[in-house]
Amino acid sequence: QVQLVESGGGLVQAGGSLRLSCAASGRTFSSIPMGWFRQAPGKERVFVAAISWNGGTTYYADSVRGRFTISRDNSENMVYLQMNSLKPEDTAIYYCAAGSFRGRPSLASHEYNYWGQGTRVTVNS
Repeated sequence: QVQLVESGGGLVQAGGSLRLSCAASGRTFSSIPMGWFRQAPGKERVFVAAISWNGGTTYYADSVRGRFTISRDNSENMVYLQMNSLKPEDTAIYYCAAGSFRGRPSLASHEYNYWGQGTRVTVNS
């Protein structure tokens, strides 16, 4: 069982930055791939970024590549999403997700077994 708690969301002006954090429980965290997804108002949840269990492999959605960076600290059971050059279209609820033990990072939401409650990010123009 893995429990996830996101934090760090808020209101920011376009061009600004935010860092989202995801605190994970569970002794197997260091062996689990992690992902970030987001859901904008009236839209489906979509992939943002993913990272392998050892941090060696990362994937990004085209819409955020070059602006967002996913990272993890296995010693602290933490995953981060650094978001720079934010745009109004980045406005959404951001969710942290945990995959399977020793699994591969994935762009597909159905590959993730555990989800946090989400943190809201609002980017004003």
